[in-house]
Amino acid sequence: MAEETLAPLGGAAATGPIKRGVAPIKPQYLTTKEQFHTFLGTKGKSPGDQAVGEPDSDRAETGSSVCCDSSEPETKRLKLEDGKVEGLERLPLGVEEEDPQQKKRARGQNKRRPHMKPTRYDDSRLCPSLVQESAEKCFFGERCRFLHDVDTYLASKPPDLGDKCVLFETFGKCIYGVTCRFARAHLGPQHQNLVKEELVKQWEGQKLTSNGLSKDLQHQLRKKKVQFDHSEKYLKQLSKSRRVGPGKDQTPIPTAEPEAPEGERFEASIDFPGHVAQNSASADAYESLASLESGVPLSETVSGILEREATPQTNVVCSSGHLTDEDLIRLRPCEKKRLNIQNKLYLAPLTTCGNLPFRRICKRFGADVTCGEMAVCTNLLQGHLSEWALLKRHHTEDFFGVQLEGAFPDTMTKCAELLNRTVEVDFVDINVGCPIDLVYKKGGGCALMNRSNKFEQIVRGMNQVLDVPLTVKIRTGVQEKVNLAHRLLPELREWGVALATLHGRSREQRYTKGADWQYIQHCVDVASPMPLFGNGDILSYEDANRALQTGVSGIMIARGALIKPWLFTEIKEQRHWDISSGERLDILRDFTSYGLEHWGSDTQGVEKTRKFLLEWLSFLCRYIPVGLLERLPQKINERPPYYLGRDHLETLMASQNVDDWISISEMLLGPVPPAFTFLPKHKANSYR
Repeated sequence: MAEETLAPLGGAAATGPIKRGVAPIKPQYLTTKEQFHTFLGTKGKSPGDQAVGEPDSDRAETGSSVCCDSSEPETKRLKLEDGKVEGLERLPLGVEEEDPQQKKRARGQNKRRPHMKPTRYDDSRLCPSLVQESAEKCFFGERCRFLHDVDTYLASKPPDLGDKCVLFETFGKCIYGVTCRFARAHLGPQHQNLVKEELVKQWEGQKLTSNGLSKDLQHQLRKKKVQFDHSEKYLKQLSKSRRVGPGKDQTPIPTAEPEAPEGERFEASIDFPGHVAQNSASADAYESLASLESGVPLSETVSGILEREATPQTNVVCSSGHLTDEDLIRLRPCEKKRLNIQNKLYLAPLTTCGNLPFRRICKRFGADVTCGEMAVCTNLLQGHLSEWALLKRHHTEDFFGVQLEGAFPDTMTKCAELLNRTVEVDFVDINVGCPIDLVYKKGGGCALMNRSNKFEQIVRGMNQVLDVPLTVKIRTGVQEKVNLAHRLLPELREWGVALATLHGRSREQRYTKGADWQYIQHCVDVASPMPLFGNGDILSYEDANRALQTGVSGIMIARGALIKPWLFTEIKEQRHWDISSGERLDILRDFTSYGLEHWGSDTQGVEKTRKFLLEWLSFLCRYIPVGLLERLPQKINERPPYYLGRDHLETLMASQNVDDWISISEMLLGPVPPAFTFLPKHKANSYR
């Protein structure tokens, strides 16, 4: 393919030819790496005109240690459609190839990145009994490791970051009191916490988030006192069927109850207009599945479970009130809650970046379906707070699911039963698409595609204990040229999966080359009548339209939402949005406000919000404004060359330098603490 030579910027040095895989930007905006960094270093002024006290010079003068390489990360090799690798040329004879270990480090995650917990930034911490204004004294007394003198704490507390507290302005009270980094907005003369009574009454009784882990349930999980009756029953039947099975490679479905009558056979768990009823073969499979299901009372709640588990069981027979059979008869699959998500926009479960504040941003821009980050089932069963935090649901998420990862039917079935009793979700998704080694080598994620027996046991077991539909997210396969999805999808339909999502890449391929939408189209026919959502390379409304032409029931958006969360608006309004740098900064400001609401406005909450903001900025820097492109739309695998935006902020947002991301965070959350360290988890910014 002939290379296209661009005109130089402003008559200066030529920018060089555009290569394949590079986004086409108008020549007047192109620049060189040196000019780009010089422009940002001087804020668009001549070198001698830089104002004193600007963030970059402040960090240089104070010697604050930002542990990151000021240059851009190492280039990620991009595999092109013809199989060639961008940036990797054949070496002449006699020249040694680079170390294979070094090649490997250029892909995937920054596993050895420096990491400091947000709690480390706050050495002198105030006792929670004083922060929460508790009437009772500290339980630990003199043995408490926290400060009990407010004046001593305030003397060592870092300076406030602003005069406006998001929590105080929104809810009328900041629960962090003197520890809030915006405390002067709501502290009285004697350090008392001020309250806006009208706002407090307005929010009284309203539930902002759900699906939290209570102390009682956490204690029960850690002591292994939670009972999993329905899971144990299924696992015993499974173990028994193995012992009497016809062969070691076959795991027959255990049967415990007679078949349902002909008129009560299973119907699809998701109601999709235009989809016909299940065929007779799959209906028989669903019948067998339904016959295994045992009962859980539908009236069970979190408080009821905890109250029952915390108190000793007695043989008391209730002799009053109406009698029901909910404890004996479970919901049949056709009686499960139906999901009507035909042609809905589905925000993918995104590890690290798909947190609750980010989902609120996407929800505001038009995302219809949201899903929590991937949660590891074993960590949930052990009561890890950090893992349960991934299940939290904001009240604005009207259609919400959670995604579980696991490798074995016992843990996955028990986890599904636990969530069925304790969280409010519309569906549960199984992650069969995670490509990272940590998950794959333990038999989870993509590895389940090659472990069909375990996969079937997991799906059937979870479907048995859940009252909500079960969905699955898969890839095309494990190896790049060995597709497995078309063989798995008919089996998933028979096992009872209500909806499947197919990412058009294999595990080996990761994010090189484009998503294979032709294969997705083939899988739509194979999976029918089970709904199939498609996923991969959607960054514009044109991409979404082409995806829907393949016949998928809907589209899932992942990286496209990270690069430009307003993509949902573009798809619904069928237009390109030339969003300004000021509007993009307002989006980031809203994210920080949501983050302070979710993680807190004390030092720990501020730094946690900053960390997730910086992780998101590692994707946002890949967006190219519509007005700068020679050709629309921008392609997701076309990397941006160096360019100068229409103003300084637009140029700053295009930087792939960690220091510049930190400068943006300082605009919103104030200066970083001393010895601040950051390196993005994902190498999504790995471009030259």
